Amino acid sequence: MTGEPSGAPDAEEEARDFVKYTLLHLRPEWRRLPRAERAAGADRFVGLLESPPPGLLLRTYSLVGTKARAEMLVWMIGERIEAVQELHARLFGTPVGGYLDTEYSYLGMGRRSEYLGDHAHAGQEGTASTRRPHDLPYLVIYPFVKRRDWYALPFEQRRRIMGEHFRIGHRYPRVQIHTGYSFGLDDAEFILAFEADSLADFLDLVEALRPSEASRYTAIETPIFTATRVTPRRMFELAEGLE
Repeated sequence: MTGEPSGAPDAEEEARDFVKYTLLHLRPEWRRLPRAERAAGADRFVGLLESPPPGLLLRTYSLVGTKARAEMLVWMIGERIEAVQELHARLFGTPVGGYLDTEYSYLGMGRRSEYLGDHAHAGQEGTASTRRPHDLPYLVIYPFVKRRDWYALPFEQRRRIMGEHFRIGHRYPRVQIHTGYSFGLDDAEFILAFEADSLADFLDLVEALRPSEASRYTAIETPIFTATRVTPRRMFELAEGLE
């Protein structure tokens, strides 16, 4: 499912929070340090995630066993990009920071989709209720880019095509979408995130969307990251390795 650039809502009337997904790799050298040193470093790292800067909403996820070269995913939402930068700087300033690599990084902003019109349903893509985490157990994210000929289509044709897209999505109410708009802010056009109670539901949704007309205009929708919702402490424990 996708969002689109919008000229309909007035930017001054609509809150547009920054959305940031940071995917981190913990180098194996960290695991070779003495246990006491690792415990102290972990406490500092986890403490920052448990108490982010004011105004910054944060969720943590584990990628252990689901993606190469990234074990931790931090999802941030806030009004100020400076708060996002501050948290990253503080994390890298901990003892753990010397053993961290940012393997992937995605930045966007949340806003309402112009294709919803005046008849959006609660929880539908682009509405206010989809701009905050629902804290479901699974999260799948990926960058998304449309083919350029999509934007050459008349608006009403694009709205019709997206109407089919939305109707398919409504058949899977347990999958919640979060669209980050990245035009000019990052390499992709969108960063898509899907929360779900069941990964099987999400798999079925994506398969159902493949024959849709909108899918013909997809240029890029990889890499894909599948993660599980965990506390900051558990995220780090899984990345570090359980004994």
